[in-house]
Amino acid sequence: MAGTGSLPETGPDSDDLGVAVPLARPPRRVVSLVPSLTEAVAVTCPEILTAATEWCTHPADLAVERVRGTKNPNVRRIIELAPDLVLCNREENRRIDVERLRAAGIPVWVTRIETVDEALASLARLFTVALSVDIPAWLTEAESVWAPSPSTPPRNAVIPIWRNPWMVVGRNTFTGDLAGRLGLHLVHADRPDRYPRLTEPELTTGIDLAVLPDEPYVFTRTDGPEVFPGTQVALVEGRSLTWYGPSLATARQTLTEQLAASFPGGAQPSE
Repeated sequence: MAGTGSLPETGPDSDDLGVAVPLARPPRRVVSLVPSLTEAVAVTCPEILTAATEWCTHPADLAVERVRGTKNPNVRRIIELAPDLVLCNREENRRIDVERLRAAGIPVWVTRIETVDEALASLARLFTVALSVDIPAWLTEAESVWAPSPSTPPRNAVIPIWRNPWMVVGRNTFTGDLAGRLGLHLVHADRPDRYPRLTEPELTTGIDLAVLPDEPYVFTRTDGPEVFPGTQVALVEGRSLTWYGPSLATARQTLTEQLAASFPGGAQPSE
């Protein structure tokens, strides 16, 4: 069954942080402030999705009201929409916005996702408990896709997510856990910060592979690979690497193919 990952013990109507949420069953008006969750709901039960953020770019034809961003949602407008439920994430959204919505009587369901197993478990509870729908087929498929262990020896890697300053994926992150399942050993995962800031010499030391996603920083053929002369570089789809919605079902194959197409850094790859 999908969602066998580890989450803290919670009550029957509690979110991932153990907070009891007064749920309307079934909810008819849902606002999502998390791009991954927006896509998950839009693909599975689109009729209940009322509003989302400007960063909610999938599905491509999503036609709902926008309530600004993940870090600066239009709380007043969300309250006016009178949703049955607002979906948030501990890392992506601010506590103050969650508190303001709850103070206005709006139920808020907060997810906590730092591993692939937690993503599977959290999404399963979101659908069955919070949204009162069956586990979708794409989630069951995703669990099967990510169950096998890596088939290749570990490769020492770095995954930058920003430039100027350089920031990389570190410990206790969904992306870091997913990378490990692809056979990547993140050399900076022993640092205390979850997204360490590095100097350029630190960035390029001790790695066999630099994995450059196209979000949140848009690394391209001409922006990023030149920093890693003599090191293999892979340009990958950021959504497959960082989102935990329906893309989980296809992300492993997509990323495996993109990692296999790595090229020597310091020059543009051939078209």
